[in-house]
Amino acid sequence: MRRLTLMLIILLSALQWPLWLGKGSWLRVWQLDKQVEEQRAANQVLVRRNAALDAEVRDLKQGTAAIEERARNELGMIRKGEVFFQLLDTANVPPAQQ
Repeated sequence: MRRLTLMLIILLSALQWPLWLGKGSWLRVWQLDKQVEEQRAANQVLVRRNAALDAEVRDLKQGTAAIEERARNELGMIRKGEVFFQLLDTANVPPAQQ
């Protein structure tokens, strides 16, 4: 009877080994689920970024307000007849230059 019990335990262990520690084990499935969740989170970030870029492209195609804003902010352009004022922050200027 002991031999039969021992043989059944060994057989059960041999059957359970691939389930828990083998190539397609539960541990591997849990790791892959975690990777899938991380990838979904990264994809959501990219979807939001793509939506913002799409909105900017549509705005640039349809109106001139976005083009004018970019010209003012990035290129420092002003309209004809406007006066440009530049205010310096004296808190950031070193004492030798004041």
